[in-house]
Amino acid sequence: MIREITPGDLSGLLELYTHLHEISVPEDSEHLRSTWSAISEHPDYHIIVCEEDGRIVSSCVCVIVPNLTRNVRPYALIENVVTHADYRGKGYATACLDYARRLAVSANCYKMMLITGTKSESTLDFYRNAGYSSEGKTAFYQLLDGNIVF
Repeated sequence: MIREITPGDLSGLLELYTHLHEISVPEDSEHLRSTWSAISEHPDYHIIVCEEDGRIVSSCVCVIVPNLTRNVRPYALIENVVTHADYRGKGYATACLDYARRLAVSANCYKMMLITGTKSESTLDFYRNAGYSSEGKTAFYQLLDGNIVF
């Protein structure tokens, strides 16, 4: 079942993220709870999940970003695409990305963007097969340590 996340799904999502790049589930804290609240209450922040066997086995995030260019059309950012290791190769992540695409189209987005740090050809082929292109644009990113002072 592909759906958007509900407030009660946080622990299942955090467990799934250990199959992405997290080492462990973060400890319960005020910061975690306030971040979860901000995400779950934001109308343009969508966490899409695939539920199988009563657990969240795949997910992606789709954020719709308002924009003043391209005839004032928004764009969508895709992040945190992950599938539990035991459930890979079954089309679950593709279904999550398809759901995200439908969200972006319904929001009148003019493009979707996804950045990956993987060098794995099978993962890159997965994104290409899902309709993403690595041609024509150059992606840059900057990791921030939070120590910038104004």
